[in-house]
Amino acid sequence: MALLWANVVISGVLIGLVYGLIALGLTIIFGVIRVVNFAHGAMVVFGLYIGYCTGLWWGMPTILAALLAGILMFAVGYYLESVVVTRFVTRPHHVQFILFIGISLLFTGIQLLWFGPDPRPSVSQLSFETISLGGIRIDLARLQAACATTVLILALAAFLKYSLFGRYIRAAADNRLGGLIVGIPIPKIYAITFGIGTACAGFAGALISPLFDAQPYLAVDFTLLAFVTVIVGGLGSFVGALIGGGKGALIGAGTGLGASALYTYKLNKKKRHYRKVRRY
Repeated sequence: MALLWANVVISGVLIGLVYGLIALGLTIIFGVIRVVNFAHGAMVVFGLYIGYCTGLWWGMPTILAALLAGILMFAVGYYLESVVVTRFVTRPHHVQFILFIGISLLFTGIQLLWFGPDPRPSVSQLSFETISLGGIRIDLARLQAACATTVLILALAAFLKYSLFGRYIRAAADNRLGGLIVGIPIPKIYAITFGIGTACAGFAGALISPLFDAQPYLAVDFTLLAFVTVIVGGLGSFVGALIGGGKGALIGAGTGLGASALYTYKLNKKKRHYRKVRRY
């Protein structure tokens, strides 16, 4: 039983780091542009489908599929912000909510038209590979996803803190009008920031494609999960965003522990039932 709980905690922490990356993309968008992206979960699902298709058609490794998904979703986010979202930045929040819910429904509809409603399991061999550490078995797909996520979160932290463009992003988040006055290209900053947020979603979606069946209706689950993770550190908080992996790890571990506790309770209940049957 101790090994079971250890397996659950470790698996939860590893997948939770990916949840943290999803939440990181959401909070970066809100922190800079001040819009709440309710279509974030649908973008994660696009990453799932990219991971599924590249594995099915070309046998592409998951890491390369995640990089491709990140690039493609960055382009989608950049042009979506440049063409549509930029017109709603100064609108009331309820108008923005309607916009992003509509975008989410549009993305889900596109996924339904292209792939249908049926779950599509990954064909990657990574789904079946594990490693053993002292009796604890770890899914190689979870370990790879957690490592890649950690590297990306650290790279984003360094980019935002030390690069010139990262300083522009932080300046635009702190004072939009002041940034315009000193010559910072705020519209371009907004488009690139939205692209970074959607790239995080696409990258994370492709990373977990060996673990989840791709289906359009997962969009709501991923959106809710991102909001729960973000709220722990504060929506729009850059410090909270950069430690999003840690928050996601806690939530992933908590989810795993809850599932394990429920499994243990049902198992003990069955054992008590069998003992009563034997007595009679």
